Amino acid sequence: MRVIAGKARRILLKTVEGIDIRPTTDRIKETLFNILQPHLYEASFLDLFSGSGAIGIEALSRGAASAVFVDNNRAAVKCIEDNLKTTKLFEHAVIKTMDAVTAIRKLDGREAFTIIFMDPPYKSGVEEQVLTELSNSSLVDKNTIIIIEASLDREFTFADVLGYEITREKCYKTNKHIFLRFLGEN
Repeated sequence: MRVIAGKARRILLKTVEGIDIRPTTDRIKETLFNILQPHLYEASFLDLFSGSGAIGIEALSRGAASAVFVDNNRAAVKCIEDNLKTTKLFEHAVIKTMDAVTAIRKLDGREAFTIIFMDPPYKSGVEEQVLTELSNSSLVDKNTIIIIEASLDREFTFADVLGYEITREKCYKTNKHIFLRFLGEN
């Protein structure tokens, strides 16, 4: 796994050994960031369920001003730290060692993020809980781009009830990215 483009281009990233992490393939990551590129310059990026940190690091490498990485697994957090040091992007990052819902509560009160990416464990069903928590926080507004990486069979029919609009769905062979926009008021 490597950084595809930007300041840290071609730098190899470590992955987490021995836990259930599904690194996003380079091809899928490249497609995702081709979609996000117009929104990345000076963006604030929230990477929930960060794993190795590859998505947030790619965002920083491509011009995001800052990134917050959230993972509750200590091995993953160590991997994120190592990858940020290797890419020399550590000074633009904050790492939270906690679950996503707790992190959202602790970050509440700051300005809305430009982009929020989450890659929760498939079939955990935690997406609804995270979106509910986000909708009750200052971390999203109508301009925030929210992306969820999910299994192909995961339904998001609950999103509109929570005040979100699905703006795009990009399907790959084994998974998909759901793009959402928050329509409600915080």
